Amino acid sequence: MSDFLIHVSIMASLYAVLALSLNMQLGIAGLVNFGQILLFGAGAYGAAFAFSKELGLMGGIAAGLVLAVAVGLLFARLGRDLGGDYWGIATLAVAEACRLLLQEGGDLTGGAQGISGLRPLFETGSRREAALLTLGACLALLAVAYWLCRSLTNSRYGLSLKILREEPQLAVSLGYNPNRLRTQVLVLSAAIAAMGGVIFAHYISFVGPDQLVASETFLIWAMVIVGGVGNHLGVILGAVLMQFLFAFVPFAKDLLGLPSDYVAAMRLMLVGGGLLIFLLWRPQGLVPEPIGGGRHGC
Repeated sequence: MSDFLIHVSIMASLYAVLALSLNMQLGIAGLVNFGQILLFGAGAYGAAFAFSKELGLMGGIAAGLVLAVAVGLLFARLGRDLGGDYWGIATLAVAEACRLLLQEGGDLTGGAQGISGLRPLFETGSRREAALLTLGACLALLAVAYWLCRSLTNSRYGLSLKILREEPQLAVSLGYNPNRLRTQVLVLSAAIAAMGGVIFAHYISFVGPDQLVASETFLIWAMVIVGGVGNHLGVILGAVLMQFLFAFVPFAKDLLGLPSDYVAAMRLMLVGGGLLIFLLWRPQGLVPEPIGGGRHGC
């Protein structure tokens, strides 16, 4: 049971990092990104490409960051010509197109079979010890990501993003460049998500296109909405809560005596039901965004 809890904690930490990355875009800058999972996938595939070329962990981190930043810049470029919901739909389309390209990429990407056999981050004689060290790395990444996001949010830069979110024309009149702000926050978010993807790839030891389906993006959205859009502590709470609920779905299935086919359906119901409940009855989430932000923002 302890091994199971370690695994769930690792996955919860990684999803919390992804939720923080999305929250910087959605909650702070007001960017509706439906292609978030592609930023994560860029980091994971970067690590896999580096492994296949025997470039080591640092090579994987570098490759993942380069790919993720490239995707972030592509999203930002789309944002110059498209606004609001249209941009969100475009990011979803780009993410799905890239997933299909990876699926049909042949030897380069491993195709539908993906790339397997990646070495773990920590190679020790004990599997549990390696998992604990991986959990420590995940928590360290989460702590750094939270500190960075919170520091930027409570700075003048964060204020400029919030002005862009609430009153784009006011941001322009104050001398801010909306395209530059969007590009900066997308590159930052891409780097955070990519680091989570690198650790995930080495932990799972496999990267494939099935990990980049659109439903994963909507799961991250659900974590942000449940936790509290615009509140970094809230989205971490939402990610941990939903990941642990997902992990215990098989136990609920056994308790209720349902067939195994119901597991995926129950998880989809958790995502969809959670989104509907919070959007209708508590749109501010479990931990609402602090009014006025400032030094007390989370």
